[in-house]
Amino acid sequence: MAEQTMTITAADGLHARPATSLVQVAGQYKSDINLEYNGKAVNLKSIMGVMSLGIPNGADIKITAEGDDEQEALDAVVGKVKEEGLGS
Repeated sequence: MAEQTMTITAADGLHARPATSLVQVAGQYKSDINLEYNGKAVNLKSIMGVMSLGIPNGADIKITAEGDDEQEALDAVVGKVKEEGLGS
């Protein structure tokens, strides 16, 4: 399993538009990709799951990937978080 912890730095937190971008990136990979926040983990391929977390600015999140292309999937999602200016 590959994992990465990040801090959300976007003023609005993880809202609908960037969440949709992350879900689209995650959907390109075979691996199971999860997003964890505040003790709850959801499938990063599910927009409803991601939005249900209500991730605010300053939140620490953990992204995990498990499967045949886990490292590639994790790198792509982390890259998208940085590209969208969501966190570091």
